[in-house]
Amino acid sequence: MPVYRCNQCGHISESSVAGTQVPCAACQTPCSVFDTAFYVRKVIERYAAAVREIKALKAEDQRNADNEPAPTADEPSAADEAGSVGSNENLATAAQHAPIEKWLKARQIEAQFDHSTVDTSGYFDEAAQQLGRRYDLFGELVQRVAFAYRKSHTGLNIDLTGLAQKDVQELTTLCRQLYSHTLFARYHYQKVEKVVRLTLQSAPKVRQFFEGAWLEWYALLELLEVLQQRKLGFSCARSVKVLFPNEDVHELDVVALPAGQSPICIECKSGEFRRDIDKYQRLRKRLGIERSRFVICSTDITDDQASSLTAMYDLTFVSLQSLPRYLASIV
Repeated sequence: MPVYRCNQCGHISESSVAGTQVPCAACQTPCSVFDTAFYVRKVIERYAAAVREIKALKAEDQRNADNEPAPTADEPSAADEAGSVGSNENLATAAQHAPIEKWLKARQIEAQFDHSTVDTSGYFDEAAQQLGRRYDLFGELVQRVAFAYRKSHTGLNIDLTGLAQKDVQELTTLCRQLYSHTLFARYHYQKVEKVVRLTLQSAPKVRQFFEGAWLEWYALLELLEVLQQRKLGFSCARSVKVLFPNEDVHELDVVALPAGQSPICIECKSGEFRRDIDKYQRLRKRLGIERSRFVICSTDITDDQASSLTAMYDLTFVSLQSLPRYLASIV
């Protein structure tokens, strides 16, 4: 049977349907349910990665034993300062979010977190990177699925006639993978007609994913990849509700606090954003985040448009394609 593990209390149990959420039998915290084979595979992958990392660290420690002093009690390491590096399984905890909460609290801003929004043990993160890195090809699929959800449709057909053979193969492979990961309830490809028939998944989290959460996942993962490449400790969060002293409430899509640096905030837009520009300018100033580190990432603008908008406003605009490159330039 499918299984779940509670991130709050560690309780492990079985449930009936993968791809859903159930309350923990021990503490009632909402938990994501995973297919057993997938869960076991992930555990094995992470165990193997941990073993490799331990071996590499031991070898490095041995080489540097005579040359590198250990951190003193007054000089904590970057990883201790702001979370762990290369250990995404530990992101969905209060401790991992604590540095961001402390930074905001120092500015009299209250933060509310849903720790599960950075839980990378499911399929959402993998799917988001696939969609974001090939949005030129997969963008229409995302838009049509989101539209179908908004219109309360239960399914849709994707006509692939006219596409290059390579693109057809990539699209059908993606749809089949999303189906196997329970992001679609049903998938069928009529090869002769070149039509993909999809039945939508009714789970609320899947609907939220296609209606925009995928872009937040993509931005978060691209940012974490850069931080890990730089070997920086960090704290990160998604969908952070911030309450200002005058009781104004806002939500921050993606936030990361690299060790020894100021925060990076990414607002993700897969639709109209122009009417919100002034709101984001005021929000950036109230948070006290530098212009270069308050980023508006939009699927609907080109690199040239992003440069023009950045020159016009006290914000930094980037296209979906240029986001990874820009993040690498500021970390």
